[in-house]
Amino acid sequence: MTDGLPSHEPTGESVTGPQDHQLLDELVHSGLSWLDAHRDCFRLPPDVAVDGDVNFTLKPLGELTELTGVIAAAHPLPELRTRAVELQSFAWDQTRQGQLFFELIRSEPFATYPVELYGVFARNGLRHHAAEELAATTTSLQAWRVAREDHTRTLGILNAERRIGLPQHTYREAVSAVTALGIQPEPWAVDRLTAYGITHDVFHLTDWGRDRPALSRDAAAYLRLWAPAWTHIWLEEQFWDLAGEMLAVTACLPDAPYERTAWRRLAAAQAADGSIAETGTTARPLDPDQLFKACYHSTLVTVFAATLARTAAPDTSTPPNGTHSVCPPLLHPK
Repeated sequence: MTDGLPSHEPTGESVTGPQDHQLLDELVHSGLSWLDAHRDCFRLPPDVAVDGDVNFTLKPLGELTELTGVIAAAHPLPELRTRAVELQSFAWDQTRQGQLFFELIRSEPFATYPVELYGVFARNGLRHHAAEELAATTTSLQAWRVAREDHTRTLGILNAERRIGLPQHTYREAVSAVTALGIQPEPWAVDRLTAYGITHDVFHLTDWGRDRPALSRDAAAYLRLWAPAWTHIWLEEQFWDLAGEMLAVTACLPDAPYERTAWRRLAAAQAADGSIAETGTTARPLDPDQLFKACYHSTLVTVFAATLARTAAPDTSTPPNGTHSVCPPLLHPK
């Protein structure tokens, strides 16, 4: 334990209170410490623009930027915001201040991932003029408007277009209606793949929790009813990654309910070094590279979800100096 942040010890309280805020803060603190200590694992290989699997190079870096962006903008503790900003700066440096996105868009003009990833940085104020000019050209072509089967992914593309300031290539409401969240399948029919689709529908629609009111009343009611049960299932299966995403979804709901028991179970899954494995049903890998791959996403998800839960309602606890601390609301899209 460092910086005077508290442990995960429960108090037995039945409502959200200062101890829960402390638990959430410690989850973010420990998780960010682990991510910072492993930042070299996020480094991009020199040939990333022409070779390599983006799922193991650019995708982790984009996820680091996306989720720490929420922490940097909204977490009430300045030391955690500062650490998140430092990780964002590191990620931006890895892209050579955005030059990489210009090269990727030029070499793959109709690939969506360069625009999606650049949109993450643009949302956080990190922009590259030439990359944006080129993206404006490629996304204006008819080929960019070819319908895609993955409607959740299309929501992500639309969100990227909005973040960059590009015209929307199709109507968000029409796409949202045919996602899993829009269709609202029977709760017992929601398997892992469908559940991940639902969580990302929510993230794209709410700009990763920054705009909670953007979620329709109908979708919010569906999630308020069933997300706690799904979270319980994934916790029982020790599938910490999906349980964390479900807790993030719950924290995206208007007047977000706080799932105290679920949060304490997830906190108990955090290792002493601050990492959380995707699943607790297998032994943690000994190889450092494999350990990183097994833990980085679920650790990121946890610090993101804990930040959303922490900022979902004001903290009315009284610090030692006698003043009241109020958590700032998540920032709305510009």
